[in-house]
Amino acid sequence: MRLIIAIIQPYKLEEVKEELYKVDVNLITVSEVLGHGRQKGVAEVYRGAKETGNLLRKVRLEIAVNEDFAEKTIKAIIKGAKTGSTGDGKIFVLDLKECVRIRTEERGSQAIG
Repeated sequence: MRLIIAIIQPYKLEEVKEELYKVDVNLITVSEVLGHGRQKGVAEVYRGAKETGNLLRKVRLEIAVNEDFAEKTIKAIIKGAKTGSTGDGKIFVLDLKECVRIRTEERGSQAIG
């Protein structure tokens, strides 16, 4: 099992979701976050408004997948989020020790779905 965390541009969220759905990855958690990378807070345009300061709006996706879906998930995120410009984001892949579905108490791969 893997936990995939992706930090992407907010305006790319819908494209990333569409690519994930194409590879049958439907269970995602999305959070709005603030941060910066190498660009160190360079001004961006977000929904028509110029964002300045040293923290920029980003979207964080958290996706728990079974091993056979990990690479498909990574490729889908890249396909949906990539513009080729600085600030496209990052993907972190972590080993997931345990997953428990609260409703049924299933564990491991069965709990992920």
